[in-house]
Amino acid sequence: MCGIALSIGPEADPATFRRMLAALAPRGEVTETRSESGLLAGTRRLRIVDRDRAVQPWTSTDERWLLCFNGEIFNYRELRAQLTRLGQAFRTESDTEVLLAAFQQWGEAAVTRLRGEYAFAVVERATGRAYLARDPLGVKPLYWSRRPGCLHLASEVKALVGHGAPIAEVPPGHHGWADADGHVRLSPYVDLLTIGDGLPVIDDPDEAALLVRAALSDAIRMRVETDLTVGVVLSGGLDSSLTLRQVRDIHPDCVAVTVGVADSPDVAYARRLAADLDVPHVVVELRPRDIRLADVREAIRISELTEYGDIINAVVSVPIFRRLRDLGIKVVLTGDGSDELFGGYPMYHQVAPAAARRLFLHRIRNLCRTELQRVDRAAMAYGVEARVPFLDLSVVELAMRLPVDLKLRHGQEKWIVRRAFADVLPDYILRRRKNPMSYSSGLHERVRLYKPLFARLHRSFGYDLQEPVRRDFDTVLSRCGNDLDRAIADGLTRPDYTVLEHARDLVGAAKWNAAPVVRRLVGPRPARQ
Repeated sequence: MCGIALSIGPEADPATFRRMLAALAPRGEVTETRSESGLLAGTRRLRIVDRDRAVQPWTSTDERWLLCFNGEIFNYRELRAQLTRLGQAFRTESDTEVLLAAFQQWGEAAVTRLRGEYAFAVVERATGRAYLARDPLGVKPLYWSRRPGCLHLASEVKALVGHGAPIAEVPPGHHGWADADGHVRLSPYVDLLTIGDGLPVIDDPDEAALLVRAALSDAIRMRVETDLTVGVVLSGGLDSSLTLRQVRDIHPDCVAVTVGVADSPDVAYARRLAADLDVPHVVVELRPRDIRLADVREAIRISELTEYGDIINAVVSVPIFRRLRDLGIKVVLTGDGSDELFGGYPMYHQVAPAAARRLFLHRIRNLCRTELQRVDRAAMAYGVEARVPFLDLSVVELAMRLPVDLKLRHGQEKWIVRRAFADVLPDYILRRRKNPMSYSSGLHERVRLYKPLFARLHRSFGYDLQEPVRRDFDTVLSRCGNDLDRAIADGLTRPDYTVLEHARDLVGAAKWNAAPVVRRLVGPRPARQ
């Protein structure tokens, strides 16, 4: 896992490139660069796979191609075996070398063979042409901006804002070429808005449960094939709990980490489960008043997020990954993505099945700029690689073959996931209902106090060169009666909350935050001794 930066073209400037790479410093442990005429390339590498030899930028043996790679290819051993049979020779045991060899062997079709979370650039050194690709769900990021005579590429927006030019992203599941003149032409190799189309529906509960369990277990297994200690972000909800249970069985060298107020639901459920599973458990206990404006500002700087609810969740997430860094843990698994796949939100069940499918696909397509962006930035800001097994492409494809009535049944969301793991999870986890992260940690209302400042802080970092802060899509969708087309149109017409909407929200947050103070002032005083 890395942060990558490239400047390609005759006007590539070493000083500018160094500033870009410096902005990505937290993403890795070591800086590795290559400089030549018209090409400046570098990484901040987090050493996980073949830690001593997988040096980047990686070049092919014939020196034609140069690779800068962020992420992990989980099936690289299988690909290496295939490539060896085809006559390829290898110098390392790394997925980095396998990735470039796969590109040399199969060209653009190589991405269809990859199973992983990645974003990368392969540059043809003689011409300056660059092939760009991003994983199907957009777990790993890649952005670009163009100035006269130079194309800049980087893993984060903050590395590109200094150019003062508009910033664009490589969309999830897209790949293509950036020419030497800086023109970027991308197309999808996975279309998230049609995923699962044409595949047979799986409506038998027993079959669906078996398939869900097999797919998730395999996705988790691939993500813990490491000799390092593995962390699990544990909220005590269904998704993180089954992730921890599977990780403990496959990779016993693991630790759970939870954040929240001492008496919050998340902390209570997580403590109980970790004790039952006999897994080391670290709780980052916070009081609401511990969160101040400086913490909110730093979370916005780190996350670059553009929806209010995601920013609130980022403020809550940052302390988790800070603690993981302090514990020396580089690899962590999370339960993110399950709600979007298996119906964890009421919206999916309040419309007809055809409309629900469109909602599922829309949410999945936008995870790259919401939940996944939060996870990537908050984790990599502290040199931690976060892996998301629920968003393995095989799991996503399976989820889109399941009818809505297997996702909500008997009034219970994510019913099929609960059934799939009913024999390995305790009843108190299986019965626990979905509660959004920031709420169940007990910290949401404190962060909400600062919500009117989010957009201003976001602009102060120059992030509006890529996209401004806008209203939470969930709120827009609800106000539009869960009509997706109306919500999209409304979001374009009124991208941000009005002053009145912010004022109402602030009043609600202020009342909640004032309540403990009022109780202390008017409550019974302790008797004098």
